[in-house]
Amino acid sequence: MCGIFGVRGVQDAGALVHLGLYSLQHRGQESAGIVAVDDDGQARAVRSMGLVSEGLGATETAKLSGMLAIGHTRYSTAGSSTIENAQPILARFRDGSISLAHNGNIVNATELRRELEDQGAIFSGSMDSEILVHRIARSRCERPEDKLAEALRGVEGAYCLAVTIGDTLLAARDPHGWRPLSLGTLGDGYVFASETCALDIVGATHLRDVEPGEIVIIDANGMRSVHIPERAELKRCVFEYVYFARPDSRIFDGGSVDHARRELGRQLGRECPAPTADLVFGVPDSANAAALGFAEETKLPLEFALIRNHYVGRTFIQPNQAGRVQKVKVKYNPVREVLDGKSVVMVDDSIVRGTTTRGLVALVRQAGAREVHMRISSPPVTGPCYYGIDTPSREELIGANMTIEQIADHIGVDSLGYLSRDGMLKSVPGGPHGFCHACFSGDYPTPPPTDPDKLRFGCGC
Repeated sequence: MCGIFGVRGVQDAGALVHLGLYSLQHRGQESAGIVAVDDDGQARAVRSMGLVSEGLGATETAKLSGMLAIGHTRYSTAGSSTIENAQPILARFRDGSISLAHNGNIVNATELRRELEDQGAIFSGSMDSEILVHRIARSRCERPEDKLAEALRGVEGAYCLAVTIGDTLLAARDPHGWRPLSLGTLGDGYVFASETCALDIVGATHLRDVEPGEIVIIDANGMRSVHIPERAELKRCVFEYVYFARPDSRIFDGGSVDHARRELGRQLGRECPAPTADLVFGVPDSANAAALGFAEETKLPLEFALIRNHYVGRTFIQPNQAGRVQKVKVKYNPVREVLDGKSVVMVDDSIVRGTTTRGLVALVRQAGAREVHMRISSPPVTGPCYYGIDTPSREELIGANMTIEQIADHIGVDSLGYLSRDGMLKSVPGGPHGFCHACFSGDYPTPPPTDPDKLRFGCGC
């Protein structure tokens, strides 16, 4: 999962992208970067490891000028977390420069990369996104949109792209529509962003979503669009509503993330009430809205029983297990006055590996909670995701290897309840159809890779 942002037709576009990236760091915290194209057609890149504020300061962004820029915040699904894999990618080719920022995961990346290497291509990083740059550069088509459309032919999996070819800005979304991508206007210019919260921070007006299978082109003549000839069943990622997207965003044709999470919590309260509980609280921040919905449905008082240290990143999107364990220890602190002697419902959005949850339950117990009833606003995660989420093997997934009773015992709770799949799908805007729920159901929209471990050579997001 990554965040992408693109601007054309606005003065100091690089500075605007820099600002927009601050609203997309929940989608990626390992590295950040910006590519800006100046009025003479020269493209310049700044990239750094860590948060936007850690490596993209005023000194770095002052090097960027022009009315065209794209940016990226990276969360690696499988590839190594190194500066070589930071995005946007910038490359020179016969017609000038190409830069590309990618959110998603290419399922057939191994085969496509091997094909390019057999033809003499040399790769500088280990991410799947670089495959697309090679394919664009090799295209003999004249128009930028035709180059990109040809490069995407035969690419399987999830992708949202912000691309510059010369002085043209393009945005594309895969035919299944897995990930969100919004289009906005700012004065006479245009802005693309993974989520509408990033449009809000720069003062852009949300115009519409980039449609599944659409390429939107912004150049000196204004905006136009074309559609990739391939047609596919709509498969938006339901986990965007459950966890990834920010609650102040509107995704997938205007669906409110906050509204979805409240309804997930209400449905969870109907399906898995906790009659003996005294209060309910959410694991901040992504489960706050679901906890509010649960409290409304069950008439339990909502409390703030866990305080999150906001100077620590999202534990789920840490690139390795050791990082997740360390971050849990410093990320939360319980409020003893709320918990002591109480029977409590702790609402969270998911349990993936179980590491965070087990540690949180221990903290709540140590703060004096008499009973802990865990409620999850999604079903058990039982399968790996090949479309942009870091769950590459079933061995890492507690829901794939334990029963609900065993999970409850493992994490140390008095009871554990998950939202049903049907309950989840009917709770989200536009449901229950048109969503990918493979990580919960095993129903994969595309054939899974024959050797999933090969994806670990590196994915762009």
